[in-house]
Amino acid sequence: MNNKYLTIYSDIVEEIKNGNIKTNSLLPSENELKDTYNTSRETIRKALNLLSQNGYIQKIKGKGSIVIDVNKFDFPVSGLVSFKELAEKMGDKPKTTVHELTVGKPDTFIKQQLQLASKEQVWKVVRTREMGGEKIILDKDFISRKYVPELSKEICEDSIYAYLENELELTISFAKKEITVVEPTDEDLELLDLDGFHNVVVIKNFVYLDNASLFQYTESRHRPDKFRFVDFARRAHV
Repeated sequence: MNNKYLTIYSDIVEEIKNGNIKTNSLLPSENELKDTYNTSRETIRKALNLLSQNGYIQKIKGKGSIVIDVNKFDFPVSGLVSFKELAEKMGDKPKTTVHELTVGKPDTFIKQQLQLASKEQVWKVVRTREMGGEKIILDKDFISRKYVPELSKEICEDSIYAYLENELELTISFAKKEITVVEPTDEDLELLDLDGFHNVVVIKNFVYLDNASLFQYTESRHRPDKFRFVDFARRAHV
């Protein structure tokens, strides 16, 4: 099996990441790449297609392949994906730090968000996500203990969703989302590397199981320069 296109793909990715190929610059033409790597045009096209699929380049008809800013991370607005899954898809190795893991009676605000009965308990998990040596996400999760009896620091450092799906055999079905831009709180300033930014992007998630039970409320607070929030929309013709 000819996997030379994967080698070419990895080589170009490395050149983009280390800055040898600049953001917004054009890659060499297919013919130039074919000669450089001494391979077929079909192999070059496979490598370029993979670069496009993974968000490194944008193909523009009549111009060629333009390099996209890879220091931003695409978060699907309409999708429901864990941070670990996103990072693994992009080939990056994040660091998660758990700052708080407690369980108890929620305050009035969280009780309202999760529509809880008076005596129900809630897990509170506060985590920062570090990419490239910078803390760029603060995740604050509130999870009903009714559905998740136990949680540990190790689970929270790895992937809560993997634990829920693989160990507890829960089926996470859908989420309602709200996106706002707000001034950073004292907690944001303390736990994130905001690098002079005066706003954070907040995604509030209300997450439901397959039986339509609301079990999780999350605030995911992002440094604004590091993320694109993407979606796909198709016009309905009536």
